[in-house]
Amino acid sequence: QVQLVESGGGSVQAGGSLRLSCVASERTFSRFAMGWFRQGPGKEREFVAAISWSSSRTDYADSVKGRFTISRDNAKRTVYLQMNTLKPEDTAVYYCAADHVVAGNLTPRKLYEYDYWGQGTQVTVSS
Repeated sequence: QVQLVESGGGSVQAGGSLRLSCVASERTFSRFAMGWFRQGPGKEREFVAAISWSSSRTDYADSVKGRFTISRDNAKRTVYLQMNTLKPEDTAVYYCAADHVVAGNLTPRKLYEYDYWGQGTQVTVSS
């Protein structure tokens, strides 16, 4: 069982920045593709960004492309989400997720593709 713990959420004004972190308990962290999702008030959980196990591939939702950057440090078993130029519509609970990869540099975008989830961290952006 892989445990994922997010941190770094908080309240910020529009135009500001935050960096989320997600630490995994699994020593074989490098065998997992990692993703970030979010769920805003009254909305379904949606894909934000994903990174392959080797960091060679990344993928982003159109709504965050150019503003958010996903990265990972396999030695620290940590995945990051740098969020710049935040907007009020970015307000949500942000979740990290892990997908055990058998082969390939995958960057899954669907919720059902992920095996493990963190408990989430709140991000609130005020106008």
